[in-house]
Amino acid sequence: QLQLVESGGGLVQPGGSLRLSCAASGFTLDYYAIGWFRQAPGKEREGVSCISSSGGYTNYADSVKGRFTISRDNAKNTVYLQMNSLKPEDTAVYYCATDRAAICLAHWRRRDEYAYWGQGTQVTVSS
Repeated sequence: QLQLVESGGGLVQPGGSLRLSCAASGFTLDYYAIGWFRQAPGKEREGVSCISSSGGYTNYADSVKGRFTISRDNAKNTVYLQMNSLKPEDTAVYYCATDRAAICLAHWRRRDEYAYWGQGTQVTVSS
């Protein structure tokens, strides 16, 4: 059974950092592009970043460019989202997802492009 599990969320002050992890079980993550999404209360789930299966191609939403970095360690079957210079507006539940494609598709920010989702991890940015 294909399963994704996020971890690393928590409470952090504005300007702080967190690193989220997305671990895979039941399948080898090496072959698949992985997207990170977030959903704040009362808002739509939005795509934050995506990384190709090789790690050679990455995409970011404009709102996080220059602050967030996506990476992967296929030996550990894990994808990471390093979040720096966090702002209160980054507060959300963060999810990782895959559609079992090797590349980030043209519409990578659309949630309906992804069939497999983790349960999410809460990130709260507050003083």
